[in-house]
Amino acid sequence: MSARDDELVLGLPRSRLLVGSWWRGVRTQDVDGLLATIAAAGEYRRRGDVEDDATWKQVIPYVVLRDGPLLFLMRRTRAGGDARLFERYTIGVGGHVNPPDRGLGGGLLREWREELDADWDPEFRLVGMLNDDDDPVGAVHLGIVYEVEAAGRPVAVRETDKLTGTFAAPEDVRVVLDRMETWSALVFEHFEPAV
Repeated sequence: MSARDDELVLGLPRSRLLVGSWWRGVRTQDVDGLLATIAAAGEYRRRGDVEDDATWKQVIPYVVLRDGPLLFLMRRTRAGGDARLFERYTIGVGGHVNPPDRGLGGGLLREWREELDADWDPEFRLVGMLNDDDDPVGAVHLGIVYEVEAAGRPVAVRETDKLTGTFAAPEDVRVVLDRMETWSALVFEHFEPAV
């Protein structure tokens, strides 16, 4: 058993989060209601117990970093923790929420600080909820999508052994779309008309 298996992660039963119609992609309707449900009924469980349990959705804050029309495009190396994501491209920074985070906002800020090197404070703008039950990773996670505008300020990947990253034009992101993590592809499709 690894320390990763013992990590406590925030989540909810699927039946509490996804009442009514299911969706794939980014949903902007009833976001406040879903966030209220997470705040009121979220529980921490051992990651090893829920990582393959599709009846439970782990809540993941997921940040897209922009600089005007450019998106911060990253590629995961084989040094990361989840073999399902090796060598995949992503436009999202995120991860699990743990008890010391004291909720979604704390987890969001911790993940930002752990994964990115920026000497400025981000202003997180809520975009919507992200769901993809067609993918094994997505089936056990629910993303809360935010975006941050860099506005020309410098930013770099902090964990250079696990990620590489740079700002890229939408047409350059489109070139690697078939090698992107499913969540990132869905988020890119949501943003694409505006980029």
